[in-house]
Amino acid sequence: MLTLYIANKNYSSWSLRPWLLLTELGIPFEEKLVPFGDSDFKHFSPTAKVPCLLDNGEPVWDSLAILEYLAESHAGVWPENKQARAYARCAAAEMHSGFGTIRSVCTMNCGIRVKLHAVTDALEREWARMDELWQQGLTRFGGPFLGGKNFSAVDAFFAPVAFRAQSYGPKLSTASEAYVATLLALPGMQSWYQAALAEPWRDEAHEQEVRDAGEIVSDLRLDQ
Repeated sequence: MLTLYIANKNYSSWSLRPWLLLTELGIPFEEKLVPFGDSDFKHFSPTAKVPCLLDNGEPVWDSLAILEYLAESHAGVWPENKQARAYARCAAAEMHSGFGTIRSVCTMNCGIRVKLHAVTDALEREWARMDELWQQGLTRFGGPFLGGKNFSAVDAFFAPVAFRAQSYGPKLSTASEAYVATLLALPGMQSWYQAALAEPWRDEAHEQEVRDAGEIVSDLRLDQ
């Protein structure tokens, strides 16, 4: 039995990736949520970070490694088409290692809507590259997902960005806005979002990141 350790659904973008893939592909797993600041993640994760997947007690850590591990034994993790699969792996790797300004300025906080204090050139460039990357996949492989008609690992990698787009409202093309809407409408994304809104925990470090970046114009979380 697979066990996936994650942190707060409101904040943990890295946790969302494998959780959503497992959920959307119908792969059975047990969820273990450990809130930030609640305990030392080291007791289940070699890096003391989330996510961490346990397969019969054997740890697999890092979101990209987890998705590749799942691909070894489950169909549909990556697109079947060779060209789409190559694009998907490249796009997921670029997301995994890049977009540092989006990550640091537009942090994931599902339950809020934010007006940024400023939109820097660096932030604009990264959102423009995100838009370009999405349009490339959607155009080449026909959508509605990046690798074609079926949800796959590359979409799981960009799922946290969909929540960021919802919270911060960056300028995107019509095609990319439709892609964000497609991701947000997934049953797994809706389930994650509702759970995030209902969480009672507030992690001050994550909350301060938002205050540093902009003005919170709406807070939809249930326990404010």
